[in-house]
Amino acid sequence: MRPTHAKDHPATAPSHPVAVAKAPVPSLARGPVADGDAGHGATEAWTAAGGPLPTGSAEVRQVDADVPGAVGRVLDHVLAERLHRARPADPLFAEELAERVTRFTLKGGKRTRAQLVWWAARACAGRDPASAAAALRIGGALELLQTCALVHDDVMDRAVLRRGRPALHTDLADRHAGRVGAERAERFGQSAAVLAGDLALAWADDLVVETPLAPTAGAVVRRLWSDLRTEMVAGQYLDVRGQITAARSLARALRAACLKSALYSVERPLTLGAAVAGADEATLRRLCDAGRCVGLAFQLRDDLDDVFRGPRETGKACGGDIREGKPTYLVAVARARAEAAGDGAALAVLERWLGDAALTERGLDEVRDVLIATGARATVETTIDRLAARGLGHFDSARLDPEGTGPLRDLLLATAGARPGQDAAVRPRPAHDPGGTRPRGTEGTGR
Repeated sequence: MRPTHAKDHPATAPSHPVAVAKAPVPSLARGPVADGDAGHGATEAWTAAGGPLPTGSAEVRQVDADVPGAVGRVLDHVLAERLHRARPADPLFAEELAERVTRFTLKGGKRTRAQLVWWAARACAGRDPASAAAALRIGGALELLQTCALVHDDVMDRAVLRRGRPALHTDLADRHAGRVGAERAERFGQSAAVLAGDLALAWADDLVVETPLAPTAGAVVRRLWSDLRTEMVAGQYLDVRGQITAARSLARALRAACLKSALYSVERPLTLGAAVAGADEATLRRLCDAGRCVGLAFQLRDDLDDVFRGPRETGKACGGDIREGKPTYLVAVARARAEAAGDGAALAVLERWLGDAALTERGLDEVRDVLIATGARATVETTIDRLAARGLGHFDSARLDPEGTGPLRDLLLATAGARPGQDAAVRPRPAHDPGGTRPRGTEGTGR
């Protein structure tokens, strides 16, 4: 695929964090998910239906010490029940496909989205066990949705690695290549992976639907979940369309990044957690603004990591975005700056290697040199820092429960991938942690 000239990008990158359209936030009356006896009964029902869920404030505090582990335990229970129901449909399907979806989901990554749901609920509802139980289940649903996204992503990107292991479609193809040949096995692996992603999506929807919530909270959660799924697909479509059309627009690159990560990876998980906790509209809006900025920073950092960090650090092949010709903001900035400077040599390098499936290590080094020489890398780093600072500024303006505020703020900063010291750009709140617990699994981020 060869890039074609586009006319709708500025000559240089914006010097301030970009403004993006705000997604609507459904209104939600203030109050816990359930009150009095209704809340107690709901929690008991969820424990019976959803596995190891907290039933009291002390158990909620225990989850704080290892949120990824708690989400994993809920998924253990939920997916065991799903596998039990899949086997009567067909044992071969259950063994070869449903079990792979289960293993992929349980091995997981850092479970950043689920952690955002948990800490947002904690910051909005304190130690309410009903909200906490719902947050763990919704977090589990996001993990299944992430399985769908990653499995489909790897097929579309022709990626062979995921989390340092063979991608699901590659694993399936390799098991049949010796019997039917490489080409047919590859087609089978891709087709089966599409079905595996569909299954993960169906299970994610089931988990959301089966999570008991008060009527108002339930309506908001369902609306947010619906919007999240649509936005995820829209972002992925812009991504693949950009590859085939070689779109160069900074604005389009940012729009795809907003849909793919700002909304899907941060803003919607934050608002889902707040919604199950009965957050008021002002709090939802501030968390939306915080999540939008942090999520965009997250995607820009992911774009940098794809080029400048190796498989040992990211769990996937280096230079995949360049090889696939993805219209990332990083590349769009480099091209815009090279055009403005009349740098034909830099443009020739980008023209030669972007979208070339046979990208060599030397070619990737040439692209890296262009990204550095044009100032694109430094510009994106600065934009990430500014977005992180702006996001934390929005976050600090929200009225939240002190017990969950510190860990959630730390998680947002880690998710943004800002450079050390950038947190000083905004005045931090004290990180209240009376129980001596810190959120685990926040050392870094990544898909």
